[in-house]
Amino acid sequence: MTAGFYKDRAAASGIGPHVNLSEITVYAGGGFRPYDDAKVGLLTHGLQYGTGCFEGIRGYWVPDERELFLMQLREHYERLAISAKILMMELPHSTEELMQITTELCARNRFETDIYIRPCIFKAAEDVGVRLHNVPDAFAIIPIPFTRYLDASEGLKAGTSSWRRADDSAAPPRAKITGLYVNSALAKSEAVANGFDEAIMLSHDGHVAEGSAENVFMVKNGVLYTPDPSQNVLEGCTRRSIMQIASSEFGIPIVERSIDRSELYGADEIFFTGTAAGVLYVKSIDRRIVGDGTIGPVAKKLGEYYERVTRGKEAKYASWLTKTYAGREVKA
Repeated sequence: MTAGFYKDRAAASGIGPHVNLSEITVYAGGGFRPYDDAKVGLLTHGLQYGTGCFEGIRGYWVPDERELFLMQLREHYERLAISAKILMMELPHSTEELMQITTELCARNRFETDIYIRPCIFKAAEDVGVRLHNVPDAFAIIPIPFTRYLDASEGLKAGTSSWRRADDSAAPPRAKITGLYVNSALAKSEAVANGFDEAIMLSHDGHVAEGSAENVFMVKNGVLYTPDPSQNVLEGCTRRSIMQIASSEFGIPIVERSIDRSELYGADEIFFTGTAAGVLYVKSIDRRIVGDGTIGPVAKKLGEYYERVTRGKEAKYASWLTKTYAGREVKA
């Protein structure tokens, strides 16, 4: 399988517009600076050993309000603090300070498009030696224009991966650890090579865990099912949001439990959720059509409502959003 095959598939998926990184301002080394001035050495511990963790935060541009809304900024930074603690690191700023830095960073870039923000903390020593102790940390925040993670306008074709989801006894899957994402990368590329759009990974005991970078939901007889945390899933912020919306706004029963692979074949609906992905419906699993192959009523109404929330159209969930430009003077 050639590299060109994967490149063509990635381009076809519409993963964001072309980005000139040289024009972007980032936060690194304790200050704001051009992307090109924020570099790491070849021997950086986080690069060589995957000893880092990160978050993904979405920002949604609303032209009629001339505003960029950041979705669940606080929740993402609170989760990053937990990931860092697991890797024996400590964020250099409080959650409140990180929120302020992030909004100023976006204001300095003055984005007028949807964006994706990648805060990361990593072991920064430039030496050789596998460990977590006695290694200095480095922290950065990188924002980029970003439209969509996958094109699911006609539904996604998902395939069960031969790669099992990493187990908590080997590495903590509830933390967004950079090195652990090789597990997801293997599953994703295998899925694409086999003619699918996305992978579904199973846990160590053979139950459904998650996609390569998304949580999984199944609808059966009006009930919403999703793997419980014991299946080594990342407890996603979007996962939690969709569960709250489903329960509070639509009265949909929600069950967190182990799900067998074969249960997916008889589901009425299946969809993925994730910060980058949003809500994406699955049209087939292992070449078996889900429902009638079109987006189901549950995925449709949850996806549409979630989209309204992210654009500031549902006042009830205004606390999930952080305004970026309102009342802010952009520093030169």
